[in-house]
Amino acid sequence: MTPDQTPAPGTEIETGADPWARLKRYTPARIALGRSGVSLPTHEVLGFSLAHAQARDAIHLPLDVVTLADQLQADGWPAPLTLRSRARDRHEYLLRPDLGRRLDGDSVAALQAWHTSGASPDVALVVGDGLSALGIQRHAVPLLGAIRAALGGPLTLSPPVLVSQARVAVADEVGEQLGARMVAMVVGERPGLSSPDSVGIYLTHAPRVGCTDAQRNCISNVRPTGQDPLTAARRLAWLVHEGLRLGVTGVALKDHSGLPMVSPSPAHLDAG
Repeated sequence: MTPDQTPAPGTEIETGADPWARLKRYTPARIALGRSGVSLPTHEVLGFSLAHAQARDAIHLPLDVVTLADQLQADGWPAPLTLRSRARDRHEYLLRPDLGRRLDGDSVAALQAWHTSGASPDVALVVGDGLSALGIQRHAVPLLGAIRAALGGPLTLSPPVLVSQARVAVADEVGEQLGARMVAMVVGERPGLSSPDSVGIYLTHAPRVGCTDAQRNCISNVRPTGQDPLTAARRLAWLVHEGLRLGVTGVALKDHSGLPMVSPSPAHLDAG
């Protein structure tokens, strides 16, 4: 634009708005940050500090197991069984990932006693705080409800098993103790700077202590602004049925469900 040209009223040039900012309608990622001299603008520096604090809080925030159990029962689930890993507290959990992969002695005994009163399920459902109790607190109830609806039919599900200070592999021990054909672990994922409440689902066929990550299928970024619970539950149902048919999960089971990896946002719909 030449000096003698006057922008139309209300244009971005006149108002000084950043033309890149419109891209933020399509993603919560930290894009189009701009600059002030050789640094970031003050509001972006403050936004980064806030996102970092939210991620740290998500890791250290304890899971309110009592409230979660009550919410699940109110949603029609049988009374959940609450267990603990071998990590005694959050500090030890973060320093010793191996302890978060196994149940403590009292939990094993409780699980064995619980199992004697019922048949082995086709799919054991385990919920763990992982690295984001915030994600579990916010999304576990609607996600498990969607999983129950998606897996409805001939398959039997265990009541929810809630594990505190949990890593993904702790579900293998739960599934083995229950004699489950498969175990689905719903766990809080490592927070990102724009996703402190993300949840993952890990599916393992023939669970037992010692299973590796190569034997699991992962459905990641489950949250309303990522992969919504309904889509994630449908993807899990496809993997469960196909995995039971083939007798495998993990690298031997490819996801050909055809479902979208990320749910379209209202902004996408408006733009389309």
